[in-house]
Amino acid sequence: MPLLAVLLLAVGTYAFRMAGPLLGDRLTVSDRVRHLLAVAAAVLLVALVATGTFTQGHDFAGWARPAGVLVAGVLVLRRAPFPLVVVAAAATTALLRLAGVS
Repeated sequence: MPLLAVLLLAVGTYAFRMAGPLLGDRLTVSDRVRHLLAVAAAVLLVALVATGTFTQGHDFAGWARPAGVLVAGVLVLRRAPFPLVVVAAAATTALLRLAGVS
C-alpha cells in the first residue's frame, strides 16, 4: 500500500511538472492574473515567515526569535551578505535567550 501511494505521488508530481511546458503555448494568462499570482506568492511567504517566527507548536515562541528575525530583516534591507544575516540573527536570538528573554 505505501508503495502504491508513493508511485501515485510521483506520477502526480511529474504531471504537474510537465503541465507547464506542455500548456505554456496554449494558455494565455492576463497581466492582472500574473500580478495576482505574484501578490499571492508574496502573501504566502509572509505568512510562512510569521508562523515560523511567532509560533512553536501551538504556543508563542517568545520574544528572542522575533527579535532575531527583525535583525535579519533589517540586514537584508541594507543588502548585507547572507552569511552575516544568518550569523547576526542567530547571535541576537542566542544572546537574548542567554539574558533570560525567552
